[in-house]
Amino acid sequence: MTPNNQQPAPTGPFSLPALAYPPAALEPHIDAQTMQIHHDKHHQTYITNLNNAVAKVYGPNSRVMSAEALLKNLERIPEDSRAAVRNNAGGHVNHTIFWTLMKPGGGGAPTGAIADAIKGTFGDFDKFKAAFEDAGLKRFGSGWVWLSVKKGKLELASYPYQDTPILEGGVPVLGNDVWEHAYYLKYQNKRADYLKAWWNVVNWDEVNNRLKMGR
Repeated sequence: MTPNNQQPAPTGPFSLPALAYPPAALEPHIDAQTMQIHHDKHHQTYITNLNNAVAKVYGPNSRVMSAEALLKNLERIPEDSRAAVRNNAGGHVNHTIFWTLMKPGGGGAPTGAIADAIKGTFGDFDKFKAAFEDAGLKRFGSGWVWLSVKKGKLELASYPYQDTPILEGGVPVLGNDVWEHAYYLKYQNKRADYLKAWWNVVNWDEVNNRLKMGR
């Protein structure tokens, strides 16, 4: 029997990454209950569904490419499994990155290479924040807003559902989840308030790390 509050053993090649901080560590900007449900339940569901999808394609207990590689090679996936792999690999990758883009005591103005890149592309940080929040607000329904590197340049766009810049050959650098489950317990229907509060937990060190990956 699985002990209370313990994740069941993985039944496929993908497993839930642990948070680098306690669920309450991002309070008051993101509440502990939202973090627990979002990470332990929603993210785990994408992983379970992805494991099931790749088992259908490759067989149980088969070694498969990474989730990122699956997204880059969707044409290799049989058509009847492609949507399931796309949606659930996207959900797994998006969330895995998302947890690392936040930290306790984060926020403030960006520093280092990302500060220079934002200034060169958007003019200044305030203009970038306004454009980022606007993209998040205008995403109808569920999705993400991502700053990514494509062909060496920064690009800001929103994506439906669990789509990701990886599908377009980009490297995600900074992104925020605007599915309602990411904010509804604390902010209800006030997505704008959530988007503004989120800047207080951004991990700019990790954003700089991801920027290097895209260049």
